[in-house]
Amino acid sequence: MADRLGIIPTETKPREDIDFSTFSDWHIIIASNRGPVVHQESSDGQIIQQKGSGGLITGLAGMLQYINATWISCAQTPQDVDFHEGDIPLEEANGRIHVKFIHPEQSAYDGYYNVIANPLLWFLQHSMWNIPSEPVIDHATWNAWDNGYKQVNHMFAEEIVEAVKKTNKNTLVMLQDYHLYLTARYIRELLPKAEQPTILHFTHIPWPGPEYWRILPPTMRQAIIDGLCAVDLLGFQTQEDGLNFIRTVESHLPRAHVKYKRGRIWYRNHATHVQDFPISIDVANLKAMRHDEEVIEQKKEIQKILGDKKLILRVDRIDPSKNIIRGFKAFEELLSLHPQYQEKVLFLALLVPSRRDVEEYKDYLDKIMAISGQINAEYGSSEWEPVRILVGENYKRAIAALQLYDVLLVNAVADGMNLVAKEGPIVNEHNGVLVLSERAGASQQLAPGAIVISPCDVYATAEAIHQGLSMGAEEKITRARSLNWLIENHDIYCWLKDQLHAVIELSRNS
Repeated sequence: MADRLGIIPTETKPREDIDFSTFSDWHIIIASNRGPVVHQESSDGQIIQQKGSGGLITGLAGMLQYINATWISCAQTPQDVDFHEGDIPLEEANGRIHVKFIHPEQSAYDGYYNVIANPLLWFLQHSMWNIPSEPVIDHATWNAWDNGYKQVNHMFAEEIVEAVKKTNKNTLVMLQDYHLYLTARYIRELLPKAEQPTILHFTHIPWPGPEYWRILPPTMRQAIIDGLCAVDLLGFQTQEDGLNFIRTVESHLPRAHVKYKRGRIWYRNHATHVQDFPISIDVANLKAMRHDEEVIEQKKEIQKILGDKKLILRVDRIDPSKNIIRGFKAFEELLSLHPQYQEKVLFLALLVPSRRDVEEYKDYLDKIMAISGQINAEYGSSEWEPVRILVGENYKRAIAALQLYDVLLVNAVADGMNLVAKEGPIVNEHNGVLVLSERAGASQQLAPGAIVISPCDVYATAEAIHQGLSMGAEEKITRARSLNWLIENHDIYCWLKDQLHAVIELSRNS
């Protein structure tokens, strides 16, 4: 396997495992658009806290008994605004985390989130814009940039600086994702050099090559790249994403000096180290969920639907980047080219609504329902419905279905990681086969145990499904064991520890 991009080549210097207590004398500040909890009012007027489900809070739970941590995020509800600031206990740990909500004006938040972050940056980084006609960057877009995205990023920076000034400990700031690309530069501008913290930024979505970034006007493009070059450690999901970032800097940021082999950028008298940290799942918690009563009941319901048929499964948000329509077209081609599967298989799609207020997403669901209806009309009978779609957010139903698949289809055209590709092999009971897009971040790790396909190649996808359905038992066992080993040895805790280890290496070498 090739060396991972960054300051710690894995083959020449293996990762030393670190104890979380190593950071007992540090103050860690996490910043993200959404926080670890959301406050809501129940029907009886009680204020309840709902814990977020993100991987970062799961990974942090194991170390909160050792560290002093603050999490800064945007308020999502009026109850978040009322809470404003305070300590939150976490059930998984003996520690607590200090949470602070910022509350931008609604117009600023809409510009920051609903115009710039979503859809402009999201669509760009997933290579989803139809360039001849979209996007249209007009006065409203620029207003959202100046009075929304920049303003909210500056608010985050001000809160982080305030938290930095309150402690005399070493401070690590962990910025999360495409919402906060400008924050690091603002932090550098607000603090004198002697007081500046170590800054880590992790980008959870893909980073396309420099050509695609020309969609943005130079002012926006350079501000984003400049902001990310203010961090000390810049993390991406895959090696390709990291290389694409360095190429983007080389192409679009004058006076920056890059070293590909070392994964380092020197700009404005500051070194930024680039490394890939593939995010993962909480394996132990996921395995325990198999015994949840609701999961068991959901599993029985799916088994009734399935009968003695083989199961082709997909679990996705209703998002054009997930490539759901081509997945159905591949299934249609499978039934045409390999008629022996007719009435012998079921394609079950568990789809989670996403961004319902964005027109492209509503249109996409209509197209999904149309292609599935077409397949059922052409190949189905009174006894057999080839495609079954269940729409709704039901994670326990997804865990139940993942235990039963014979083939799991993950064919995204662009994906930061796609954790379903990791969740499926951990809970599956049939040594099911993973058909995985080469454009999903998970393919960097899971390719040895998966059947890897090009997401636009419908014929190859159909043949990969056929290969999975007809695969011999011995090969299925070998592939399943390979996937389980890869996932269990690189879980969510490993993802966090790898980043902290890289921070320690930086502090040693600075």
